[in-house]
Amino acid sequence: MAKRLTQQDIARMAGVSQATVSLVLNNRQDGGARIAPETRTRVLEVIRRTGYVANPIARRLHDQRNRILGVFTYEAVFPSTRADFYQPFLEGIEEQAEEAGCDLLLFTSAKAAGGRRRIFSDDSRIRLADGCVLLGRTLDRGDLAQMLTEGIPFVSIGRRDDAGGPVPHVGADYPAAVCDLVDRAVALGHRRFAYVGAGKGAESSADRLRGFREAVAAHGVDGIHVPFTGLDQLLGAGVTAVLTEEVSDGAALVLAARDRGLSVPGDLSVLMLGAATRPAPDDVALTGFRIPRREMGRRAVQALTEVLERGSTPQELLACEFIEGSTLGRA
Repeated sequence: MAKRLTQQDIARMAGVSQATVSLVLNNRQDGGARIAPETRTRVLEVIRRTGYVANPIARRLHDQRNRILGVFTYEAVFPSTRADFYQPFLEGIEEQAEEAGCDLLLFTSAKAAGGRRRIFSDDSRIRLADGCVLLGRTLDRGDLAQMLTEGIPFVSIGRRDDAGGPVPHVGADYPAAVCDLVDRAVALGHRRFAYVGAGKGAESSADRLRGFREAVAAHGVDGIHVPFTGLDQLLGAGVTAVLTEEVSDGAALVLAARDRGLSVPGDLSVLMLGAATRPAPDDVALTGFRIPRREMGRRAVQALTEVLERGSTPQELLACEFIEGSTLGRA
């Protein structure tokens, strides 16, 4: 078996010191250790010609990192039983990790406790990665608190309440997106609104309901919250515009209205508050907003880099995009 090349071998072939090879491999540009462009080119040419691959263990010992980022998901992301809700997040994470020159480690061995995954267990491997992106509709507050206490670098996708300290996160600005939909409906003459959905539990649900309540209060219009309901209850309450937390619920209301011979949006406007987590009919073009899921995945990896490099606690909300659809009309 051929002997594995070392940095000393590369240094000898390039006619430079081992320290110079190390600086080139780590792309270092320290103020006191600048490398002439022709020297850097010579070292890189030897690396290319020999096919040298740096020892990841040695690199980890050098800079205390192994360029591996973890992804922990509280819900199974494969296969598409949740309408591929998580796929855009994962695409964004992968794209940004590739740009950063990092590999991804998907943690899948966490044992479920009470029907839900937990990060920490007797055989937890979370520390194998330099840092971790957490993904899930709801995260365990005990896990978050332990991550903060032990100083394990992480970033959550989705806004999170404090857990013994501020939680680094990249989320969607749901309150602003919901307010925008109410603004548009009020401008079309709607004065009686209903919010259909849990509105509690996950921070994303609470944020949507908070945005709804703030918007109807600001306009001085009527707004009711019904966790789950049918068409009869809404029509009986005189509602003309419905905002549904779950896309499939909005689609079901549209189909129920059609079955009654009602017009959407002529008789009832239906607005969606995000992306489907359950399968929904493709032939219902709901008006609403798009969650920037791919962008959130990319930005979460960027934010994790900031956590690793500066020990910061990034907390950022990204704007949602209005979707025209065909289910919002004049009251």
